Amino acid sequence: MATTTGTELAELKRTIGQLRHCVGALRSRYGDVAGVQRLANDVERLDIDAAELAGLPSTPQPRRAVEHDVVVVPDTPYDPALWRDADDEGVGGYQPHRR
Repeated sequence: MATTTGTELAELKRTIGQLRHCVGALRSRYGDVAGVQRLANDVERLDIDAAELAGLPSTPQPRRAVEHDVVVVPDTPYDPALWRDADDEGVGGYQPHRR
């Protein structure tokens, strides 16, 4: 995984500034319509995320393994009483095999 350098962050901030300028021009042309508002919110979100990245260490921390509880499922058959009065979807009610 590549690390983010100061140059990459500077380029990102410059590009966000250009986007902000373009959205300002769109606002001048179209007014404060919903599409322009969403674009302005998106640019603001990008700026917030870029600032957050700038505060992180340049080397990502390794992921820690997540421990899961082990659930043991027995191999023994289930008690047939569990299925009494149960319906199998699309097949109808439970019918014990008759021989």
